[in-house]
Amino acid sequence: MTVSSRFQAILEREFSDSLNCNIAVGVSGGPDSTALVHLLSEYCDSDVHALIVDHNLRSESGEEALQVVQSLTGLGNVHAEVLVWDNPSDTRIQEDARHARYQLLSEYMERHALKHLFLGHHMDDQAETFLFRLAKGSGVDGLGCMLARQMMNDVELCRPLLGFSKRELTEFCQARHISYVLDLSNDCEHFARVRLRQSMEILSNEGLSVERLNVVANRMQRARRALDFYANEAYELCVDKYDNNRIVFKFNCLLEQQDEVVFRIVLKAMHLLSDGRLSGGARMHRIEALCDDLRQSDSFRKRTLAGFVFECDVNAEFFMIFREDTA
Repeated sequence: MTVSSRFQAILEREFSDSLNCNIAVGVSGGPDSTALVHLLSEYCDSDVHALIVDHNLRSESGEEALQVVQSLTGLGNVHAEVLVWDNPSDTRIQEDARHARYQLLSEYMERHALKHLFLGHHMDDQAETFLFRLAKGSGVDGLGCMLARQMMNDVELCRPLLGFSKRELTEFCQARHISYVLDLSNDCEHFARVRLRQSMEILSNEGLSVERLNVVANRMQRARRALDFYANEAYELCVDKYDNNRIVFKFNCLLEQQDEVVFRIVLKAMHLLSDGRLSGGARMHRIEALCDDLRQSDSFRKRTLAGFVFECDVNAEFFMIFREDTA
């Protein structure tokens, strides 16, 4: 099957419900996102908003953004727009640029009542993400990497290219004489992701190919779905009281669950109390330590973590989580 026919099949199978309205697509100008916007234009009847973010980190970035806009002018249902980041960072460049990019995209989508943001992440990106998170010590959820469909606040991120390699997408553009730009920062060894990308050939020779890493990521996603299913069931069983500020659990019921399930129950409670805006994976080890301490109930001490207070009363047989600002 060709890239086009495979893409059409994926759209019809996994994204048909998101194509009944106008959509947005993030376009960097590289071969992956450029292929994506051309494919979406070909198979979508609705308007496609091609959003090009100029991070303003290189002197030529503004000119490149305009070149991307010009390259899309022949696509009748595509509306291209450049979004400029006015406050580039001197440190943590890639991380800050990523946050700024999603902020600019979200603001544009809110102004234009768009709910679905299509992104050009592909198999190679997924493999890099797996290695990056493995190096950070991620668990099952983190090693599941990027999902094909994922909510980010009020926007759904859609990734229909996760089953395609970068080589396939580059060849698609070349075969159709579609122009694209190359970001030289993708070769800068200052960034960890670039170093991981450059190590892929060596890892592939040892069996850790892009395809193999994607298989493992998919299996982690499958495991995550199963764990979440049982954790949600256990949550409903263990919860005693719930309002917008606090969640009280039946302590003994909680301790009957497996460690991973207890961890997910606590994390779910924190997400619910923060309206789904909990972030910061770096403190996962502290939540794990808290759950471990629950097993030592006689010595558990009331504590605060990430804006929440955790309190346990063995005699009253409850474990309570509430927002620190309501204490």
